[in-house]
Amino acid sequence: MRRAVYPGSFDPVTYGQERVKILKEVTTDIPNVVVRSFEGLSVNFVRDCDAQVIIRGLRAMTDFENELHMAQTNKVLMPEIDTMFLVTSLNYAYLSSTTVRELASFKSDVSAFAPPAVVKALNEKFSL
Repeated sequence: MRRAVYPGSFDPVTYGQERVKILKEVTTDIPNVVVRSFEGLSVNFVRDCDAQVIIRGLRAMTDFENELHMAQTNKVLMPEIDTMFLVTSLNYAYLSSTTVRELASFKSDVSAFAPPAVVKALNEKFSL
């Protein structure tokens, strides 16, 4: 059975990472997808999860350049691993975890950018 990993910082999870819906659609042939917080070269993460596919999300051209570089490096290190790129919808292409975290630290309402449980956790973290 093929296994895929979807690493990312997800700190916090935002609507910009709305790729869960897309993941369900594009991974019908990969029934086992691990979504986990991880940054850096994915090769060790992939080994730990015993995966054959790395799924990466793209929001902008700068994401593409960075992710392509990482995918090519991973391919040299582990030629048997494939990388699949997913594109975020235009509605959230501008949104990043860093932006949401920074807004929350300034006590801004981030409910338009993240799920209710995340908003609650951010409010608690920043004492709103």
